[in-house]
Amino acid sequence: MDEQALLGLNPNADADFRQRALAYFEQLKISQDAWQVCAEALAQSIYSDDHIKFFCFQVLEHQIKFKYSELTEVQQQLIRETLITWLQAQMLNPQPEKTFIRNKAAQVFALLFVTEYLTKWPKFFFDILSVVDLNPRGVDMYLRILMAVDAELVDRDVVHTSEASYFALTFEARRNTLLKDTMREQCIPSLVESWYQILQNYQYNNSELTCQCLEVVGAYVSWIDLSLIANERFINMLLGHMSVEVLREEACDCLFEIVNKGMDPIDKTKLVESLCQVLQSAGLFSIDQEDDVDFLARFSKLVNGMGQALIASWTKLIKNGDMKSAQDTLQAIEAKVALMLQLLIHEDDDISSNIIGFCYDYLHILKQLPALSDQQKANVEAIMLAVMKKLTYDEEYNFENEGEDEAMFVEYRKQLKLLLDRLAQVSPELLLASVRRVFNTTLQNWQTTRFMEVEVAIRLLYMLAEALPVSHGAHFSGDVTKATALQDMMRTLVTSGVSAYQHTSVTLEFFETVVRYEKFFAVEPQHIPTVLMAFLDHRGLRHTSPKVRSRTAYLFSRFVKSLNKQMNPFIEDVLNRIQDLLELSPPENGYQALLSSDDQLFIYETAGVLIVNSEYSAERKQVLMRNLLTPLMEKFKVLLEKLVMAQDEDRQMALADCLNHAVGFASRTSKAFSNKQTVKQCGCSEVYLDCLQTFLPALSCPLQKEVLRSGVRTFLHRMIICLEEEVLPFIPSASEHMLKDCEAKDLQEFIPLINQITAKFKTQVSPFLQQMFMPLLHAIFEVLLLPAEENDQSAALEKQMLRRSYFAFLQTVTGSGMSEVIANQGAENVERVLFTVIQGAVDYPDPIAQKTCFIILSKLVELWGGKDGPVGFADFVYKHIVPACFLAPLKQTFDLADAQTVLALSECAVTLKTIHLKRGPECIQYLQQEYLPSLQVAPEIIQEFCQALQQPDAKVFKNYLKVFFQRAKP
Repeated sequence: MDEQALLGLNPNADADFRQRALAYFEQLKISQDAWQVCAEALAQSIYSDDHIKFFCFQVLEHQIKFKYSELTEVQQQLIRETLITWLQAQMLNPQPEKTFIRNKAAQVFALLFVTEYLTKWPKFFFDILSVVDLNPRGVDMYLRILMAVDAELVDRDVVHTSEASYFALTFEARRNTLLKDTMREQCIPSLVESWYQILQNYQYNNSELTCQCLEVVGAYVSWIDLSLIANERFINMLLGHMSVEVLREEACDCLFEIVNKGMDPIDKTKLVESLCQVLQSAGLFSIDQEDDVDFLARFSKLVNGMGQALIASWTKLIKNGDMKSAQDTLQAIEAKVALMLQLLIHEDDDISSNIIGFCYDYLHILKQLPALSDQQKANVEAIMLAVMKKLTYDEEYNFENEGEDEAMFVEYRKQLKLLLDRLAQVSPELLLASVRRVFNTTLQNWQTTRFMEVEVAIRLLYMLAEALPVSHGAHFSGDVTKATALQDMMRTLVTSGVSAYQHTSVTLEFFETVVRYEKFFAVEPQHIPTVLMAFLDHRGLRHTSPKVRSRTAYLFSRFVKSLNKQMNPFIEDVLNRIQDLLELSPPENGYQALLSSDDQLFIYETAGVLIVNSEYSAERKQVLMRNLLTPLMEKFKVLLEKLVMAQDEDRQMALADCLNHAVGFASRTSKAFSNKQTVKQCGCSEVYLDCLQTFLPALSCPLQKEVLRSGVRTFLHRMIICLEEEVLPFIPSASEHMLKDCEAKDLQEFIPLINQITAKFKTQVSPFLQQMFMPLLHAIFEVLLLPAEENDQSAALEKQMLRRSYFAFLQTVTGSGMSEVIANQGAENVERVLFTVIQGAVDYPDPIAQKTCFIILSKLVELWGGKDGPVGFADFVYKHIVPACFLAPLKQTFDLADAQTVLALSECAVTLKTIHLKRGPECIQYLQQEYLPSLQVAPEIIQEFCQALQQPDAKVFKNYLKVFFQRAKP
């Protein structure tokens, strides 16, 4: 071997050596006999370097995986012998191999097993067992090989094929089933016996091997005959391990897998009950908080498995009508509830989380029972109290810098929420009463209560909204008991002063809950000012925490929107109080604004909503809207002048961002308008037209074009909706500026604007479209024709997206009844446009663009394809459109198994149907006598094709066309 290249395998080697080692590995993979050198190196222990040994196994692995069938019988035998020789050496070496080498070796053994077990090596396991006997190092390798084999045959997480195609997976699934069936017949009883011997031999003197063996048993139990394991000698041994500290975690997992195995419901109940009796008599059912949490987490998982297994048995027995056995099983379930509650309430969240499945399913049973016993009611209440306690944050939770532990607690809380929702289904009255009791007790003394208890009390009220669902948030009507309870709690929340609690979690929960129950303020509007002040002062938008300010900005906008007319008395006061939050903070003053620009968007939207939904006259609304937007316009003009003068690029970017924010804020205020309250009716057209005039000059700024154009373009989109035809005078000059020095992305984003105008105003914009049609097309063609690097994926993608946008534009023009825009461009230009559409339909393997092109072609045939169409168009139909309908689907890249391509074919069928509709028998004659014969189509197929085309039902022809091309393709 190339010793120099092998130096690069060391992780500490420099980059050049590592590169050389990689190249060498690739070279060995394609070499015919390199694997033999590696096999020899492993069999004769030539190298002591761990990385070289690993490397040799990798080369062998590649050979077995991808090139095994190319080897002769003798060579295949050599690989088998190499592995067995290496295995024999393991037991004689002074030191065991590193774990990563043993694992890689086990993978190579497993690959060879999968390849050879059914044919050339049926004694695979017996050969290995005869070598390893009970030698500890040999047993270690044997167990690793078993785990690797299981991973190959069973592990669903492994994607077994490089191209995980359906057929490859199906083949692999069939092969794996056959391997498992053969193993069950030929060797599984012997393997199970070997596991028993290993456990018996090593349980007291080698915990590592014992744990490994328990892991193997747990893995195999899911697919072998359970009676081989679930028998007295095995179970007694496993239960014995439950009392040995170093073994009990693995024993727990192994028992879990046994319990998890599908079996007859009555047998399953018996198995679980016998396990429970032994575990209980061993004292494992009394949980001590101080116990080893790692073990308890596994034990909790086991109890969860036993509980869920019993519940599954109960469900099956009820379904089968065996009420006596179902009742026995229910008693067995009830007997585990006390243990379940101990685990659920455990202070360690992992232990608690592992039992939630059992708890959830138990509640599901109770929901199905006609009536609950006193004990069951007590169980429900105990689960409820446990959930309330476990929802509470602990002292260590870091609110300012949330990391992995915090994220795990948030997930755990979501699980608890599901339990709470299930509790509400079992006993809504009990849940409401419990929450009310906790809430009232906590809020009476909130000043002296710890933050986590106050937060959870408010959180429970918040959670009731989803746990006790109603339509459209109508919590305060209907069921009087519920409505009264929620109303009382909401009244307490807003009048208790708890919004002043000095902890961000309580503050946020207060605002979230107020917004969740916004309908309360329709019933008791007298509390609105109190809550508005909380939003507007140091408790909300001016809180010391940026996180609270940010969330409050969003919640405030939702609160104001939901209250609508009830905000009337407070509008001017609120607008005055948020004045400073609306300021556009220019980049140079170094002042840290209270809100980020994203948060300010919500405040601008809120201001817009307050003005538009007010009961003021149109004149007053206009004055208020002008007061809101004028500072933005003035700042914009000043900043734009500064940008033009700016030299430093960072400063240019900062100024451009600031300008963009100004446009975005103005744009956001327009979201307040609706069909009932239009810009015109509110008298605000003039203000927005002034904004347009202020913002449009930014389009001609030569600096930071992308940022500025993007902002103004978005504003134009909004104004087309809000101002309607009043926006039209501004479009030509805006378009002219946006078409200057533009790149693929600019054009791609500009075209939707033109499409929006075309679709909305149709013939009103026809003169404008005719004028800018060719300039736009020239800009598009210029970008598309730019040379690009061969491997530049992003440039290729940008061009593809631009091409799609171009065809979408043509589709909008033709689909809006404005084909004259194209027709009036002069014969040469019209021809050029038509050829680009034909090219798009045939030459580019992009089914989305192809579909659009066929839509355009069928529309043009519909408009121009009749007897009175433009001169020469009928000729174009036969020379170019008809061939396109055949050439596109015949391309190898036109994949009829792809959904998008099938849609493109469907539009191709529509095009042919439209040609037949407009040209009649002449079209059939052309296909029969000229075009199809030129493609060497058989006469009977031509006849069949023309008959299908003449069918009145378009669907018949679409289906036929797919079959036609499937047959035509090799």
